[in-house]
Amino acid sequence: MKFMHRLMTLAVVMATTLMTSPPASAIGTPRLLIGQDFPDPDIVKTDSGYFAFSTSTGAVKVPYAHAPAPEGPWRVAGDALAAAPKWAKPDGGFWAPDVTRLSDGTFLLYFSAAVAPGGEMCIGVATAAKVEGPYTPAGDGPLICVPGDGGDIDPQTFVDSDGSRYLIYKSDGAAVGPPAAIWSQKLLADGRTPDGPRIELLRADLASENAVVEAPSVVKTASRYFLFYSADTFQSSGYHTGYASAPALSGPFVKAGTPFLSTDLLGGKVDAPGGADVVDGRIHFHGWLGGGRTARGMYQLPIGFPDDVPQLG
Repeated sequence: MKFMHRLMTLAVVMATTLMTSPPASAIGTPRLLIGQDFPDPDIVKTDSGYFAFSTSTGAVKVPYAHAPAPEGPWRVAGDALAAAPKWAKPDGGFWAPDVTRLSDGTFLLYFSAAVAPGGEMCIGVATAAKVEGPYTPAGDGPLICVPGDGGDIDPQTFVDSDGSRYLIYKSDGAAVGPPAAIWSQKLLADGRTPDGPRIELLRADLASENAVVEAPSVVKTASRYFLFYSADTFQSSGYHTGYASAPALSGPFVKAGTPFLSTDLLGGKVDAPGGADVVDGRIHFHGWLGGGRTARGMYQLPIGFPDDVPQLG
C-alpha cells in the first residue's frame, strides 16, 4: 500500500505544473521584528496582542515575546516554561515550541526535548492558564516518542474547520533507513491524547532537501490545505522554506516545484529563512543575523493566497 501511495503521489507531482516564484524585487524587504536569537518562532494571536515563542536561547528554556500588533514593536519578555519535565534532560534544550488554546481557555505548550539519559528528542506538552505561562509540564512522559523514528521534533498544532485537533510534527529519520518525514497525529479535544494512528504527510525526497524536512505549519484556504516546511540543514545558506498542497489534511500532499522562501529568492536579505509560521496574512520566519551562525532573528513578510496559491508581497 505504501508503494502504491508513493506511485500515486509521484504521478500527481509529474502532472502538476511547476510554479515560478516571484523575483526578490516583487517580494519586498522582510521586516526584522526581533534582532536577537529567537529561532523557530511560533506566533499566537490573543485579545491582548500577539505572542511569539522560540527555541531555547542560553539559559532561557522557552523564550517568549509580546507585541501589540503583528509589526511590533516586539519585546522579548521572559521564559514561558516553569520547569523542565522529569523525563527530559534539563540542559538539553527545548526546541520549536507551539502554543494553542483549548475551548475551555487552557493554553497548551508543545515542545521537543531530549529524553534523559539517552538524548533522543521527543515531544512533550505543558499547560497554563495564561498564554505567556508559566507552563507546567503535563504527564509522566513524552506525548510523542515513536521507537525507530530517530527522534520526534517540531510540533505544530492545527485545528480544522470542524474543530478536529491535530499535531503535525517531524520524525528525524536515520543515517540508514527512511529519511526525515512529517506526520499528522489526530488528538482528542484535551490536546494531550492521541486519537488513532498517525498519517505520513510527506518525506524528504528531493535532492535540494538533503534528507531534511522539518518545521511544519499548516494553513487551510477555501479548498486546499497548505503545508509549509523547512528543508536542507539549518546551518547552511541552502536552508529554505517550501510548501506542499492537498485537498485534505490526510493528503496526498504535492510539493511545489520551487522553494517559497530562500536566501536567493530574498535577494540575500535573509540568510537561510526557515521555521515559518503563518498568522493573519503574514509569514513569520527566522534567519541568521550578521552574516554568522550564532543567532537567528525573527522576520516577517506579507502573504496571500490568490486563487488558492501562496504568494508573497
